[in-house]
Amino acid sequence: MPRTLVTGGAGFLGSHLCEYLLKQGHEVIAMDNLATGSIENIEHLQTENFKFIKYDVTEYIYIAGAVDYILHFASPASPIDYLKMPIQTLKVGSLGTHKALGLAKEKKATFLLASTSEVYGDPQIHPQKESYWGNVNPVGP
Repeated sequence: MPRTLVTGGAGFLGSHLCEYLLKQGHEVIAMDNLATGSIENIEHLQTENFKFIKYDVTEYIYIAGAVDYILHFASPASPIDYLKMPIQTLKVGSLGTHKALGLAKEKKATFLLASTSEVYGDPQIHPQKESYWGNVNPVGP
């Protein structure tokens, strides 16, 4: 049975990913500091193959035993949250990714980084095709 860590596991996307992975036969460890995630998103997942750890991924991450996959979904994921928590957003994007990559290296786990459409800036065309490079302004709107 694959063992998978989902950072941001109590968030909207992370919780749905946890649910999907459980249905696919994974043992799932959801890690979230609950800054924007919610216990209500994962309450229905409480099985013997699911574990929740309330933790900030910007700190050293320790998980006992093997980990096959690390899916890094931790981050505030809306412009409203970015404005409310700019430092935390930057920390989880940099330090959180660094710590999750460190765990992946230690465990020899496959690593997946999730991001948001915000990386493309304020688009000038709607909808955006996959070939669209974005409209990024380093000082913001």
